[in-house]
Amino acid sequence: MKTPKRIQPLVEDGLVDEVLRQLMSGKEATVYVVRCGDDIRCAKVYKEASQRSFKQAAVYTEGRKTKNSRQARAMAKGSKYGREVQEEAWQNAEVDALYRLASAGVRVPVPYICFEGVLLMELLTDANGHAAPRLNDVAMSEALALDYHARLLRQVVLMLCAGMVHGDLSEYNILVDADGPVIIDLPQAVDAAANSNAGVMLERDVDNLRSYFGQFAPSLNGTQYGKEIWGLYQAGALTPDTPLSGRVKRETRPVDVRGVLREVEAVKQEEEARRRYLQDMES
Repeated sequence: MKTPKRIQPLVEDGLVDEVLRQLMSGKEATVYVVRCGDDIRCAKVYKEASQRSFKQAAVYTEGRKTKNSRQARAMAKGSKYGREVQEEAWQNAEVDALYRLASAGVRVPVPYICFEGVLLMELLTDANGHAAPRLNDVAMSEALALDYHARLLRQVVLMLCAGMVHGDLSEYNILVDADGPVIIDLPQAVDAAANSNAGVMLERDVDNLRSYFGQFAPSLNGTQYGKEIWGLYQAGALTPDTPLSGRVKRETRPVDVRGVLREVEAVKQEEEARRRYLQDMES
């Protein structure tokens, strides 16, 4: 197929020899199958901020460190340079997360290089050597649903023990290769200790898994693994091997209204920054 414009610099630099086909397109990026010498890999081409449908970047970037104070000030002001720095940081966050999680034993694709807004990484395949399907495209029995749910809960725990929360986990960003579920799409992953919304995101990720697998395994409906996992983490009692029950004691403390308001304000700030960006693009 014709080489996409964003991948052309990688071809010119000898990092990619040939673009074979488009694999998938999502709210954050378009993924292509490419040939790199004798290897077949994926090239993830990130979409521009104005084209992304992911609207809450401010919520996810809270707590992330920038290289220097100049970049931090530029990002805060929303200047052209600041937006460029923010885009680079958003893309590099996935590369950093992939390396960090892989070293912690989490099943994620192997990253190779991120260049000019394109991430080269491992192509996951099924038992027949075909590109691994998304979880929502896999035929599911009750037994398989329980098995995959248990495996993915363990991956979520491993991620949290490594200090990270996916933040957007669902059946659409989990692939199933020859060995089972693999977690993908991590540019929005958050630092569990530095982001005040991490607990909410963790519970939402786990609730998404419960909702999906609960369609096939009704016994999962009503479980509270998300609250249990986050509670153990906050208490400093979570390890990769901590047994989980899916049950928690009833919460009697008042709702954290300030925390909810902080999240609402972060969303408002992100939308305002997006409006400014679009206005600058039009001017």
